[in-house]
Amino acid sequence: MKRKPKIALILLLSILLLLSGCGTANKNQPGPEAGANNTAEENKEKEDATSSASVANYTPLEQLKDSYDIVIVGAGGAGMTAALEAKAAGMNPVILEKMQVAGGNTSKSSSGMNASETKFQKEQGISDSNDLFYEETLKGGHDTNDKELLRYFVDHSADAIDWLDTNGIKLNNITITGGMSEKRTHRPEDGSAVGKYLVSGLLKKVQEQAIPIFVNANVQGITHQDGKATGVKVLFTEKNEEKSIAAKSVVITAGGFGANMEMITKVRPDLEGYVTTNQEGSTGDGIKMIEQMGGTTVDMDQIQVHPTVQQENSYLVGEAVRGEGAILVSNEGKRFVNEMAARDAVTAAINKLPEKSATLIFDSGVRARAKAVEHYVKMGFVKQADNIKDLAEQVNVPADQLQKTLDGWNAAVKNKKDPEFGRKTGMEHDLSAAPFYAIKIGPGIHYTMGGVKINTNTEVLDQNGKPIQGLFAAGEVTGGLHGENRIGGNSVAEIIIFGRQAGIKSAEYAKSAK
Repeated sequence: MKRKPKIALILLLSILLLLSGCGTANKNQPGPEAGANNTAEENKEKEDATSSASVANYTPLEQLKDSYDIVIVGAGGAGMTAALEAKAAGMNPVILEKMQVAGGNTSKSSSGMNASETKFQKEQGISDSNDLFYEETLKGGHDTNDKELLRYFVDHSADAIDWLDTNGIKLNNITITGGMSEKRTHRPEDGSAVGKYLVSGLLKKVQEQAIPIFVNANVQGITHQDGKATGVKVLFTEKNEEKSIAAKSVVITAGGFGANMEMITKVRPDLEGYVTTNQEGSTGDGIKMIEQMGGTTVDMDQIQVHPTVQQENSYLVGEAVRGEGAILVSNEGKRFVNEMAARDAVTAAINKLPEKSATLIFDSGVRARAKAVEHYVKMGFVKQADNIKDLAEQVNVPADQLQKTLDGWNAAVKNKKDPEFGRKTGMEHDLSAAPFYAIKIGPGIHYTMGGVKINTNTEVLDQNGKPIQGLFAAGEVTGGLHGENRIGGNSVAEIIIFGRQAGIKSAEYAKSAK
């Protein structure tokens, strides 16, 4: 009997310890003084930062050197890829990133990476060719693509998939995007969004190779002498210190200008008021500093509006959802477009609707095949119901018409023919597996096809078409590859293919520089 009070006392003390935050389960929780900052950090993590990028041990400012072989501006996919290739070539590169974490717009990439004649396609019996990839991309860009860049791009796409694989980044789950006739959109093995997986893998390799990567490092301009790039001026925002860093070559991989509404509306006033899917660092800094150095631009007014953006969160709903079988319906509950047409065509069809928005409809099969849906569910903008009638009520479309639309679509899938809109891809599975899902979407600014002009060596060109010595660029900061419309999955391919080339060619230049 004497032991019972002791046991009760121990239990009471244990409960008090847990409630006070002293238990082992809460030993890492911040104190009250962290409140507001902690909430902001959590919200940021929920948005875009990959867990690996947000907890990465970036290089302390105290370790900054006055000079490096190669300075790389921007720590997205292109920048980290360039750094790895430069390091493999025996160079000493450094990466400077103005944001708090690495990743850039790459972190937000969803659908996958396009490539043709890959080993994974061959393993899965997918018949594809570089020539077909070239022709369909050229068609998607309305025959305005830089053909030399495009030819290099498609011919080196399979090598890029192999290179990623050798670096522990396996993209062997293959789907399809709009404007393509073959499955060539490579995703992580589990079908999840490509961006976070890619950033995580590249960042891991950068750190394994001991490549210094500084964040909160806002490059202000390119230093130069006698027409040659000689380094950069950079403001380290946390300490408000500006430093000059010398380099034998400079690689700009600072992304596009999709988050800079002033730049966008200057060339496309019709896009004023549109939401943007771009991360806040996509402000065109790299384009501006290259122009100041004498570089020229191309296609600056070619800005892609993505058709499926969740408007309240400005969040992209990736093309892979449609590629795995989803359909789009109007407020009347009717299909109105070939959902797998090129992005500009689908966007135009949505904008012709009175509501200028639409609803994406899919089932549990699509959810299982397109893992990005899990993130959309967590963010809270996916509606779910066990039957079409209840789903229709949630998204305010006529239930009878939505059921009729779905029945017609399922018949089209069964017959392998879409008599209404001629859709030919993303038709392997019907939409009959409950529960059913819906996401309200509308167009949003997604990608800037225009940027600085480069050649296939990723050398930045001046107004006379001549390379600016020591200056290279890759990724969305460049223009010309996509023409007037980018095919979904090509931007991820671009950052790897031309990121590799920028690393290789900037290293060659640095070795030859006196």
